[in-house]
Amino acid sequence: MRTSRPARIGQYTALLAYLVFLAFPFLWLLSTAFKPPRELGALHPSWIPDDPTLANFRQAFDEQPLLHAALNSLVAALAAAVIAVLIATPMAYVTARRRTRLAKAVTGWVVVSQAFPFVLLIIPLFLVLKNLRLINSLPGLVLVYVVWALPFALWMLAGYVRAVPPELEEAAAVDGAGRVRTLVSVTAPLLAPGIVATALFAFITAWNEFFFALVLLKTPQKQTLPVVLTHFIGAEGVADLGPLAAAACLATLPSLVVFALIQRRITGGMLTGAVKS
Repeated sequence: MRTSRPARIGQYTALLAYLVFLAFPFLWLLSTAFKPPRELGALHPSWIPDDPTLANFRQAFDEQPLLHAALNSLVAALAAAVIAVLIATPMAYVTARRRTRLAKAVTGWVVVSQAFPFVLLIIPLFLVLKNLRLINSLPGLVLVYVVWALPFALWMLAGYVRAVPPELEEAAAVDGAGRVRTLVSVTAPLLAPGIVATALFAFITAWNEFFFALVLLKTPQKQTLPVVLTHFIGAEGVADLGPLAAAACLATLPSLVVFALIQRRITGGMLTGAVKS
């Protein structure tokens, strides 16, 4: 069924409006980062700075340890993403392949757990980490990020596992492969797009997370980048817009770069033609 010309125009218009809506905050942030102080306080601000400057970036790096905070965020985000994927992949395989009441209960609990607010979880998590002596440490923060990312990672990977034809695993079993060998050699390669997408989700979630890092990390040398960004806001709530915009602009780059590098792996189609009906 062919789409009429007015319908296509409406679809492209809606898509363009959506892209503008998504790009507006970052473009305005980028514009603010290069504006001098006199343009930041202008009554009628412009999109393109009249006199672009790098002074905001220099001031941001001089005032706060942005590189060290970015390294802390990178370590925590990468560790959380890798650990979450390693744990969630076999769990997703079991819950997807074994249609038992326990598997259904686990899936239901995963969905329900996503509704828990951060404030409800922070006190028990704080007490657990205190008993483990992991307060004010990056390993403790990584543990929290893994716990927070696991439910969605499990639910997401279970859907990818269900998309893998069981006939491939049956053929591997006929050839003498065990469960572990089948998961590693047959199922895992076909789950590559799902694993990459899940790792990307866990990485971006941990990279942008603020609340847990604010509560659990007290030493300035251990704080992550989102927490350090709040230091550009004074005690009276007045923000230093130029350096704050410059630092925030730099904080968004890793997520964009990671997504740009692996976005091709996220696209589907790897199973096309794997099994003949």
